[in-house]
Amino acid sequence: MTELTFDTQWAYRLGKPESTGQLKVKPEDFVVKENLGYELSEDGEHIFLWVEKQGLNTAYVAEALAKFTGLPLRQVTYAGRKDKHAITQQWFGLHAPKGIKVNPADMDLPGFKVLSTHKHHKKLKVGQLEGNHFSITLRNVTQMDLVEQRLNIIKQEGVPNYFGDQRFGVMVTPEGKVQMGGTLFLGLRMVSGEVIRNRNKRNMALSSLRSALFNTLVSQRIADNLFEKISIGDACSLIGSNSYFIEDGESLEASQLRYEKRDISPTAPLVGISKNSVTGTILEWENNVLSLHENIIATLRNEGLSSMRRAMRLWPTELEWRTDGDKLHIQFGLPAGCFATSVLRECIHLQPSDDSGND
Repeated sequence: MTELTFDTQWAYRLGKPESTGQLKVKPEDFVVKENLGYELSEDGEHIFLWVEKQGLNTAYVAEALAKFTGLPLRQVTYAGRKDKHAITQQWFGLHAPKGIKVNPADMDLPGFKVLSTHKHHKKLKVGQLEGNHFSITLRNVTQMDLVEQRLNIIKQEGVPNYFGDQRFGVMVTPEGKVQMGGTLFLGLRMVSGEVIRNRNKRNMALSSLRSALFNTLVSQRIADNLFEKISIGDACSLIGSNSYFIEDGESLEASQLRYEKRDISPTAPLVGISKNSVTGTILEWENNVLSLHENIIATLRNEGLSSMRRAMRLWPTELEWRTDGDKLHIQFGLPAGCFATSVLRECIHLQPSDDSGND
């Protein structure tokens, strides 16, 4: 089996940071707030809960809500998984056509509280978010001036849109060494022929495999000096949209200008059964990279996953920061499905803290 490149092996656009710091020393060091991006109708058979949680993972809260309300777990939904070791404000949905006899706000679960309750006429689905806003504190930061230099560049030029450690269940040893996480390891066991019968675990493992392939493609594109430009055959994503177009070469100069103005980004595939949409030299380049991982691709396709495209570049919005001694306070917004840690890794080398962890 060909090994996937992983974590610190993925290329840095600005080079590996010299500065170091700690993330999630305390839960309040990582605050996430979801933005649905649409107004709720305040009528219908779906109950939307705006909640704050701390020290709890999203799936556990969903299970607790199902048990407390008496609803089947499939009728308790959320838009996205959020970090356990953080303070998160997020949405949960209850499909309750006959109503519920108990108020979720009365549920006695330490670290959980309902901030408000609303009705809506449609189900809350995974990924149904415009984005997330992050308020992050980094502690024990070294060479603060170098971090700020990189933040100024990132504000203008963005970062590689890598999937973050949370997607892979990454583990950090007490010595600070990064080890491949549980979900990616589970996915590689599937590639080796192991049958994973738990559907949730299987889906997470497949997602982890596909995300690692995407990151590998982005990393290789940086290494091959193809990240900064639009190439003939590229599938170019419109920022803020799932739509993309194929650059046939006739508008290459105009597309490059749009890329520099943050209007579009080249994409890489989330591999599945569909035909690759890129053409020309980029098609050949992608196939060459992916040919090293044919066993993983076969597993993804055998599971029936459809191919999609994802922007390779990410520009944080409203990026601001301030320093306080060796502490750095950062705020920014990201589209749904993008990772704050992928922004941070480009400007600082994060060291483990006693309380660090993932959802």
